[in-house]
Amino acid sequence: MHPEMTLALANDRRRDLIAEADQERLLTSARLTRLARRARKASAVRGHPATQY
Repeated sequence: MHPEMTLALANDRRRDLIAEADQERLLTSARLTRLARRARKASAVRGHPATQY
């Protein structure tokens, strides 16, 4: 295999790993935001609005 080809493949793999990590961070952030929103809604006592911080 040519050195240039090996380098290109390594760089492609590195970019793929970075993209996967970014996607995982984004999904985790969205999941936590959604859970926090649900928790605020669920903590409201009947007849009283939930307090927002």
